[in-house]
Amino acid sequence: MSVPQKTSSLYGLSKNLILHRHLIFQMTKREVIGRYRGSVLGLLWSFLNPLMMLSVYTFVFSVVFKSRWGISPPGTEESKTMFAIMLFAGLIVHAVFAEVINRSPSIVLSNVNYVKKVVFPLEILPIVTLGAALFHGLVSLSVLILAYVIFQGVPHLTILLAPVVMLPLIILILGLAWILASLGVYLQDVGQTTGIITTIMLFLSPVFFPLNSLPAQYQTIILLNPLTFIIEQMREIVIWGRLPDFMGLGVYLIVSVFIAAAGYAWFQKTRSGFADVL
Repeated sequence: MSVPQKTSSLYGLSKNLILHRHLIFQMTKREVIGRYRGSVLGLLWSFLNPLMMLSVYTFVFSVVFKSRWGISPPGTEESKTMFAIMLFAGLIVHAVFAEVINRSPSIVLSNVNYVKKVVFPLEILPIVTLGAALFHGLVSLSVLILAYVIFQGVPHLTILLAPVVMLPLIILILGLAWILASLGVYLQDVGQTTGIITTIMLFLSPVFFPLNSLPAQYQTIILLNPLTFIIEQMREIVIWGRLPDFMGLGVYLIVSVFIAAAGYAWFQKTRSGFADVL
């Protein structure tokens, strides 16, 4: 294995990613397969898990709480399948975010053997976790498309813009993952709080309700949630077949790159003390 370049610049990061691309792929593959190793259904669980959660959420919010998106004509009953599709689009975005953020504080702690290896590029550990989360997100998106085809017909071509919509969030997640991975080594309480935070972000984002159903002052609060804009844009391209807000995505991308650069620099600066703490 080649010795990684311990640089805190994004240019140095890109060189390391290219250098270790095969290692990243193999570790991501192992991460995905390892999660279901020993189970009878194996990778089929990656399809079943989102389906089961979607069924539960749809029943609770559309039947028990009688939530509505207001997309049906007045006086007509809103389709539960359409409610489920709207709900699932938001859940996919949150699931990718929550999986990486919740696991980040323990990434280094659960790979102590790599910390002792001078030549191992620790900075790829959050990338591997993100890659596994994106795989499961892609599976969930496939389930969403299948449901849309069955109940609504041919999906809009704008769905092909899903990677463009998700890119700013992916970069933001990676930056936060580097920060949390480092903090998790020195402050193990961080791992206890991320689950709470991601759950709060789930209910303070327009996953279970349309943003425009809230009073203006509360919409401002919900918009502070970094998931809100991406969820809204995902629904634009997947459900409504409209182009996303490219200007908004551009601003989001700039902020995300800044946070990713800061997170990577912080990780590289603090990694020298990992071995001492562990």
